[in-house]
Amino acid sequence: MATAHATQRRPAVLGDLLPGSLARDAALVAGAAAFVGVAAQIAVPLPGTPVPVTGQTFAVLLAGAALGTGRAALGMLVYLLAGMAGVPWFTDGTSGAGFPTLGYVIGFVAAAAVVGRLAQLGGDRTPLRTIGTMLVGTVIMYAAGVPYLMAALGVDLAKAIDLGMTPFLAGDALKVLLAAGLLPAAWKLTGAARR
Repeated sequence: MATAHATQRRPAVLGDLLPGSLARDAALVAGAAAFVGVAAQIAVPLPGTPVPVTGQTFAVLLAGAALGTGRAALGMLVYLLAGMAGVPWFTDGTSGAGFPTLGYVIGFVAAAAVVGRLAQLGGDRTPLRTIGTMLVGTVIMYAAGVPYLMAALGVDLAKAIDLGMTPFLAGDALKVLLAAGLLPAAWKLTGAARR
């Protein structure tokens, strides 16, 4: 008599540790969008630039790593489309599509997807790998946000970098280091770390 024994899959990302499937995934997608929306309200305006310091980018990176490619990208797409449709959860409770920082929000979708994929491959298990994963995600957000800012404001690339990237590099480095401490620690606490 053959006995069937269930093999338990190792979780690819932290979101896989939660039970369920479709309901869990829907809740995680909605939760990721809401998490970024709440983080967007943590905003500090900087003089001389239309781009504020926010908690959004940190939330996007964490959501990407915790949820994996599909759920994270879908969560950011929900955030983007709902905000464009009128949900007031962009920075300072704004919504719509007529603002020069929309490119960063568009970049959130790709950044979350790539960070999610890197996390699925183990890119959030150690501090060093997490730093690399978060840097890739940060670069993707800048790659979408800075050119959009340049076009929206009618400035050259150097000016767009001065307005939309340079003032934020130190803060982004801090966010990357914070993630490098949090994510590997979360895996260690779950006892499910691998690779």
